[in-house]
Amino acid sequence: MRVLVIGSGAREHALVLAASGDPTVTALACAPGNAGTAAVAEQLGVEAADPDAVAGLAKSWQADLVVVGPEVPLVAGVADAVRKAGIACFGPSAAAARIEGSKAFAKDVMAAANVPTARCEVVDNPARLDAALARFGPTWVVKDDGLAAGKGVVVTPDIDVARKHAIMLLDGGHPVLLESYLDGPEASLFCFVDGNTVVPLLPAQDFKRVGDGDAGPNTGGMGAYAPLPWAPENLVDELVETVVQPVADELVNRGAPFSGLLYAGLALTSDGPQVIEFNCRFGDPETQVVLALLRTPIAGLMHATATGKLAEHPPLEWSGGAAVTVVIAADGYPGKPRTGDVITGAELEGVLHAGTRRRDDGAVVSSGGRVLSVVGTGKTLKSARKHAYETVGKVHLAGSHHRTDIALKAANGEVGAPTAKQRA
Repeated sequence: MRVLVIGSGAREHALVLAASGDPTVTALACAPGNAGTAAVAEQLGVEAADPDAVAGLAKSWQADLVVVGPEVPLVAGVADAVRKAGIACFGPSAAAARIEGSKAFAKDVMAAANVPTARCEVVDNPARLDAALARFGPTWVVKDDGLAAGKGVVVTPDIDVARKHAIMLLDGGHPVLLESYLDGPEASLFCFVDGNTVVPLLPAQDFKRVGDGDAGPNTGGMGAYAPLPWAPENLVDELVETVVQPVADELVNRGAPFSGLLYAGLALTSDGPQVIEFNCRFGDPETQVVLALLRTPIAGLMHATATGKLAEHPPLEWSGGAAVTVVIAADGYPGKPRTGDVITGAELEGVLHAGTRRRDDGAVVSSGGRVLSVVGTGKTLKSARKHAYETVGKVHLAGSHHRTDIALKAANGEVGAPTAKQRA
């Protein structure tokens, strides 16, 4: 099977690495890729968000399976164009990708499917903003209704900060979504979905804030770990039954069946699990830890999903233990990052590339905000964490920063989901 992965981040590096170990894969390419993917896959140039360009590349390269990593190409209809060209594609149609592309659409789907989520209101006119803000908070949650790479959200106890962010979005022509605040620890659940068929992966937890102790602004994600040692034993079954399966069924009912990876971001509140958001693709950095523990060959699994045969696929197999990933970010991130700095240690085992490129002289240099994801595995979360941070210490990028507390509370037994008694 000839597999073409679309994207250039650490998520795509993780997907390429996983596919390279699949015995069914005879050729592997990544477009546009990065300095890390170049070591394990053929590098091809493409504008990832251009449906015709991606479909044309897939045809000329004679791909048997196209895997679309990022959300922007999926919302733009890349998967539709690839399927129209007669090539199997792992990734939802533009119609189904609206589950991420429009938070208002996602809320409508969840309401129809009776899926628990935060109370919300869409504001598209500044004149309505103050009255709407008065109906929420304290602790205000203000979101960009469209795609914002994880950085369009402000969660604040200060109404003036909430209002300033909302006005900025509205002035930019973006509708604003106000939500009630959800308490409790967060969790990410990835599910392979093929119409009405849902196959869950291990749950993970990511860290959105830029600084230790969840300080500072939101980012695309500064680290993650899996599995969740504090989670109830039946958590995944409960989430599939009450969240993912109803949404998958509702999308089928709307004539927009989902095919690909459906990601539920959840808060495990005192009232039970509630959805924060849905994504239409593998999340980054959770992909890096989940795939590090998956033993089932991933290319065959994605091909089964893309061709409507997920229900026939054997049960998934997992490694024991845990995985932790720590993101190394460039100076300035999540604002404008400094780029062009030489990286040493980028070739180490467990180091996945995101914002990197190889210079003409052969040096690997930074080219984005989240530059590397460093993955450590171990028999326990503590040993996986130790492994990850030991590798982080061997990587050097001038001015870079990373969180030092990824998975720390979970490893120390300081995280817990509310019990049924607490909910009552």
